[in-house]
Amino acid sequence: MWEAGLEELFGRVADCFRSDQPRAQARAYVAGLLSRTERKNGWTLAEFSREAGPQKMQRLLNEYVWNADAMRDIVQSYVVENLAEPDGVLVVDETGFVKKGTSSAGVQRQYSGTAGRIESCQIGVFAAYVSGKGRAFVDRELYLPASWTDDRARCTAAGVPARVGFATKPLLALDMIRRFWVTHRQLGWVAGDEVYGGDPELRDWLEEHRVGYVLAVKKDTEVTTTVGRRRVDVLASKVPARAWETYSCADGSKGPCGVPEVGLGL
Repeated sequence: MWEAGLEELFGRVADCFRSDQPRAQARAYVAGLLSRTERKNGWTLAEFSREAGPQKMQRLLNEYVWNADAMRDIVQSYVVENLAEPDGVLVVDETGFVKKGTSSAGVQRQYSGTAGRIESCQIGVFAAYVSGKGRAFVDRELYLPASWTDDRARCTAAGVPARVGFATKPLLALDMIRRFWVTHRQLGWVAGDEVYGGDPELRDWLEEHRVGYVLAVKKDTEVTTTVGRRRVDVLASKVPARAWETYSCADGSKGPCGVPEVGLGL
C-alpha cells in the first residue's frame, strides 16, 4: 500500500521542515493527492484529511517554509532505490499553470500546453524517472521569461533570488539531467519533445556522457552521416515501411494508444 511508502519517505524528509506542524501538513497534503479523491483542491484535500476547512492546506503552500532542494534530493534517492533499472529513462517536459494575476513569479502571456493556447500562465519544466518498475517525478524548475529576469525589482518582489538569471527551457532541463546523473549515475536514456531535441548543447552533453536519448527534432534538422549532412525527413523517407515499428505509449479508454513510427526495427 502507498501509505507505508509515504510514512517511510516522510520519515526521511523530517529535517527539511522547521517544525512538526508543516511536516504533518505536508504529509496530509501528499496523502490527499495520492488518494482516490476525484478533484484535488484545498477544500477536497482538507475534507480527505478531516479538517474543517482549507486554511491549513493553504497555509502549507503560502506560508510554511521548507528546504525544497534537500527534499528533492531525498525524493530522487528514494525513487532510484525503488525504481532504478539499467535502461531507466529520464523524461523532460514542461507544463503550464494558468494564472489570473501578474505577481506570481514567471507569469506572463505565453503558450501553455495544458490550455492548448496562449494564456497568462507560469511554465514549469519537470523531470520524471520511468522504468519497468514504475514512474515518479524527480525534479522541477520554474521557467522565468526574459521579461522577468530583465526586471530585477519585479523579481525581488516575487521572491526570486538575485543569482537567478534567464535560462531557456532546454537549459533548465539540462541542469536537471546533470543533477540526476552526477548524483546517481543510473541513467540509461533521456526522452523529450522538440523543445529539447532542438537544443544542440543538450544533445552534445548526452553524447559526451554516453547517455542514450530519444528527442524529437524539426523535420528540417540536419545530421551528419557518412555521406555528409542530410535532413532527417529525407533520411526517414529512405527507410522502408517494413522497418518501422509501432509501440503503445499507454492504455487509453478504448485500448492501447498507438504511437506510429517511434522506432526502427533495423
